[in-house]
Amino acid sequence: MIKDQLFDAVADALSNLGVDPVPSGVVVERPARREHGDWSTNAALVSAKAAGRNPRELGQQLADYLTDNRPTHVEGLEIAGPGFVNFRLAPTWLHDVLTEVIVEGEANYGRLNLGDGLKVNVEFVSANPTGPIHAGGGRWGAYGDSVARIFARCGYQPHKEFYVNDRGRQTKLFGASLTAAKNGEPVPEDGYRGAYINEWAAEMPDDVDPVVWGIERSLADAREALEQLNVVFDTWSSEKAMVDTGAEAAVMDKLRASGHVYEADGATWLRTTDFGDDQDRVLIKSDGDYTYLTPDIAYHLDKYNRGDHLIDVLGADHHGYVPRMKAALEALGSGGDTYEAIIGQNVKLVRGGQEVKMSKRAGDIVEIRDLVDEVGADVARFAYLLQSVDSPQTLDLDLLKSEASENPVYYVQYANARIHSIAAQAAERSIDRRAFDEVDLSVLVHKRELELLRELSALPEILELACNERAPHRITTWVRELASALHGFYRDCPILRSDIGSEVQQARLWLAEGSRIGLAIGLDLLGVSAPESM
Repeated sequence: MIKDQLFDAVADALSNLGVDPVPSGVVVERPARREHGDWSTNAALVSAKAAGRNPRELGQQLADYLTDNRPTHVEGLEIAGPGFVNFRLAPTWLHDVLTEVIVEGEANYGRLNLGDGLKVNVEFVSANPTGPIHAGGGRWGAYGDSVARIFARCGYQPHKEFYVNDRGRQTKLFGASLTAAKNGEPVPEDGYRGAYINEWAAEMPDDVDPVVWGIERSLADAREALEQLNVVFDTWSSEKAMVDTGAEAAVMDKLRASGHVYEADGATWLRTTDFGDDQDRVLIKSDGDYTYLTPDIAYHLDKYNRGDHLIDVLGADHHGYVPRMKAALEALGSGGDTYEAIIGQNVKLVRGGQEVKMSKRAGDIVEIRDLVDEVGADVARFAYLLQSVDSPQTLDLDLLKSEASENPVYYVQYANARIHSIAAQAAERSIDRRAFDEVDLSVLVHKRELELLRELSALPEILELACNERAPHRITTWVRELASALHGFYRDCPILRSDIGSEVQQARLWLAEGSRIGLAIGLDLLGVSAPESM
């Protein structure tokens, strides 16, 4: 990548100027403003102290050296601000980008090896099996699945997991609610209401355990609804099954052996304050029952069988959960750096300017399948991934149903359809795309062509950022910008018009193909389809 080539050139320049090794913190990156050049380095600012020189002076020396020993593609250099060195490149670097895109294709362009095969267990959604998953839960599904896709392209081995909380008071209330509805009796005061309770109660046979049957019915519904959203899990872990194996007692033995467990006030405590928690936590209550924390610790310990690094995608009300779980795992010797929690924020649906309620307990619920039926799986997934998961989100159903440029997924998918329409029209006119190595890319100099190539060049950086930040919305933003550049190229750079010369036509056909590859990669990372027509 040009970024690596420029960094190597800067490192060589620093070495020749007496700065060796290169100080940490030296970077080559795209300037925030295009008028400042194609690439920029902070090398002079970071290295000035080690070099014993003024940053601006060192920056000028860097620029002079790099001018005399000019890296490939560099047309000019300039000093900016307190000592930044800005590079202005010839279009040839972007022609090399297109070559890389075409040669590596969908399978490999932008593929990174950040993870070096590390196994990562990503647990997400994990809603109680007491009814359909509401549309708000779809955000966790789209997010977790896309994070796993990004991990896979960045050299990790992701494992997607759903934790089934199939024991405890809520499941009993759920079973009681089904029974009451089936018998035409009032639902318990703290029970579950709504159309789905009546529908499922009517399906429930007479001779079954309502809790067991209800959980199975709920999980079947969850699988089906999530699959409609293009979310499939590798493992569905049952809390009840795990507890039945004696996992709680086993993890208690391990915690006691760690030396961080003590007795007080008739209860058994874990000294989580030893690991930064704000207070110690109860593992066994004074009545002898385990708290919710104990089976959760056992479950997380079990997850290490399916991953070397654990990630929990949690709801907005779970901030306090994170330090206690991290502390418990450290007490067990697993290391806090192998556990990570991502706290997401809730989704609000609006229609006609009014909020649509999503309360499972109260019976007002918009299910994932309702949203998918109304706007489509692609639209729903793309919309969920428009923002950082730690930001509250409002989805406007009226906008999502529209087929207009304001609808972000329609805008992106239409760009992909346009590329396929170019290929179809070329076939109709018997215009064949020549072999790539026979095409002269130097004719791609129009500002729209270069902008499109710049967007394609950014994918590896964006992918690395999305992976390190666990941020699929970075990919969403990139595909929107790529689509925008494609629409501008389509409008201002005709390909099949009779007055377009053969060399330009062939180069533009390959640029369109490179754009198709970029869109296909980005949409796949988001779990969204790339339709050939719309």
